[in-house]
Amino acid sequence: MTEHATDHTGDAPALNRTPPKRKARELAKHLRSEHPDYAYLKAVFKDLRTELGIEVQREPKRLPYVPTEHEIRRYYDTVWQARRGPDIVLIKTLLYTGVRVSEFVAIRITDVGLDACRIRSTQGKGAKDRYVPFPSAFKETLALHIDNQRSKHAQFLFESSWKKPYSTRGVRAMLARYAKQAGLAHNMPPHRLRHFLFTWLKTQGIDDALIQPYSGHATRESLEVYSRIALADAQHSYDDAIDRFPV
Repeated sequence: MTEHATDHTGDAPALNRTPPKRKARELAKHLRSEHPDYAYLKAVFKDLRTELGIEVQREPKRLPYVPTEHEIRRYYDTVWQARRGPDIVLIKTLLYTGVRVSEFVAIRITDVGLDACRIRSTQGKGAKDRYVPFPSAFKETLALHIDNQRSKHAQFLFESSWKKPYSTRGVRAMLARYAKQAGLAHNMPPHRLRHFLFTWLKTQGIDDALIQPYSGHATRESLEVYSRIALADAQHSYDDAIDRFPV
């Protein structure tokens, strides 16, 4: 039995092909003696595409939705009205630092430098450690939160009552709950807070080369440029702009 493929007009079948599952069984007979693993198969089919002149079809990337300043203010006002101190500190930390949620839940108290107003992110994408800033005006609030955490013998910046770091799922659920209470048309997952910060910094005239050390995004080419930029220069630009942040 063959698989019929129609042409782009949807008229008569244009190709007669062996069903993929049957073709896979045929190929398996030839490959089994090679004792292939995933990496080997990946390399074989990459070369096979080259032999057949087949290009990988990639869907164009959609631009991420970035909340407006009005939505961020409305969202934070809802958080503030709830008067839940730890939630306020959590959401402000996400907003000010732009860390990924997987990095956020891994922040230990010892990763926070209150004097330098920086947090060390040790669980970054691609296992890349970096420092992210927070406003000096947020230092006292964060210090009080840390003191409270230490009184509970906590190790992480945000821990549950079971002495374990918050889960990424729990953080997402909290943000979604406040978005619903605020009556926003869009949800507010952690990556949207991240998108907002970096987009906002860009609109304030901050150069990409100064934003990049904090964002954690890096290509081999850009690293050659960014590695020559002093962290102090980036911190100064951040401090100057963050005074105008809507939250």
